[in-house]
Amino acid sequence: MTTDSTALQTRAETLAAHFRPSRWPALPWKDPHSVPPEDLAEFISSLTETCAKDPGNADLLTCLGIAHAMNFDVYRSMDALEEACRIAPHNFFAQYKFAELLFRLKIMDRAEQETAAALDLAGNHWELSLARRQLSEIRQLRRSGLTRPHWTKSLRPSVLGFLLLLVGLSCVYILWK
Repeated sequence: MTTDSTALQTRAETLAAHFRPSRWPALPWKDPHSVPPEDLAEFISSLTETCAKDPGNADLLTCLGIAHAMNFDVYRSMDALEEACRIAPHNFFAQYKFAELLFRLKIMDRAEQETAAALDLAGNHWELSLARRQLSEIRQLRRSGLTRPHWTKSLRPSVLGFLLLLVGLSCVYILWK
């Protein structure tokens, strides 16, 4: 009995030596206000370096995209998350976080498509519930009309009318004096 516990203790010490505490926060994207900007900048730079060393790792790119989103750098976040989805098209979290970014940017049509794709990739009940909840929120916002407007109509008549109104008011002002 003693040899077994000694062997387990030795094995645990060996494993602990390999898994040193990380200097990265456990979940830096949980609350953007809980991470100081300096720590976030350091986290982004270390993630960028790590992604440069391992460019085929979709999980690292997903974390980088989340970190950029926390730093309010939307374009870099979108680039990293799109790249993660391209590298690993069957990665639930890459797909889900990309859909969440689109949802937060109120790009509802694309967010609904990407969330539905993440729903198809869900591998357990927790992932399924995350994707379903997000899809439900997207559809609720679409029904209530809180989506970004589609610019399908030309603004030319409105602009021309406004310019004619300005010219008319200018003429009246000049003639009045």
